[in-house]
Amino acid sequence: MPGILYIVATPIGNLDDMPPRVAATFGAADFVAAEDTRVTLKLLNHLGLKKPMMSYYEHALHHGAAILDRIEAGESCALCSDAGMPCISDPGEQIVKDAIARGITVTPVPGASACVTALAVSGQDTARFVFEGFLPVPKKERRERLEFLQGETRTVIFYEAPHKLRGTLDDLCAAFGAERSITLCRELTKLHEEITKTTIGEAVRYYEQNDPRGEYVLVMAGTPAAQAAAEEVTLPDAVATARLLMAQGTPPAAAAKQAAKGTPFSKGDIYKELIAAKDEDDRKEESE
Repeated sequence: MPGILYIVATPIGNLDDMPPRVAATFGAADFVAAEDTRVTLKLLNHLGLKKPMMSYYEHALHHGAAILDRIEAGESCALCSDAGMPCISDPGEQIVKDAIARGITVTPVPGASACVTALAVSGQDTARFVFEGFLPVPKKERRERLEFLQGETRTVIFYEAPHKLRGTLDDLCAAFGAERSITLCRELTKLHEEITKTTIGEAVRYYEQNDPRGEYVLVMAGTPAAQAAAEEVTLPDAVATARLLMAQGTPPAAAAKQAAKGTPFSKGDIYKELIAAKDEDDRKEESE
């Protein structure tokens, strides 16, 4: 009879937040699938447990098949990330998908998640929100992601590492403006926990003088609905964006496709206007 894949939340910082059911599940499981076995070993030592462990980190996702094979053979597995609820911005997501595809029972053992914990204490609107996790590292992908979010009216949650915080705040300031409200949650549940509601511009200025320390959750206010409506992109706006991209060397079709993102207009709509504008420019040149 197949075993069970338990998705086990671990404390996001303070080990006193360990739910009894989490500890019991680790104790009952035949083996543990960990994001980083070194981190989970410390947790198991804290609980006084010794368990066989396997890593499922993204560079070793081929282990996913081995994990599921063992479960199908009758063993139960406790899957955990380094902190918080597994499979949220975490490669364990793929193992859950594969387990469900195989018909394996997947059971949650819930606990804290940094994104929801930060949202609850952020002082931002909690009725509707969107979780973005870590922004893409490549500049082009990051710019496209931030452009996509510019009309977002829901509260937006990001994760960020300390060595990248300054750059991310600069990018957020450029994309959303210095006056946008943001709450920076640092080292949640730990000794040096810090929760600061401010503006993006003030956060940029603060970290110009102070070194970021610890892991951050950034909870940013969404665009006010009235402002989002007022800032709705028109077709001439989208065409102007495409022409600017073309001036920077982007081919017309690619410029039209990029300019169409986040607008109600299709690539074809913008491309037709580009061609029409080019024809008009050519006629003016000929008449001169």
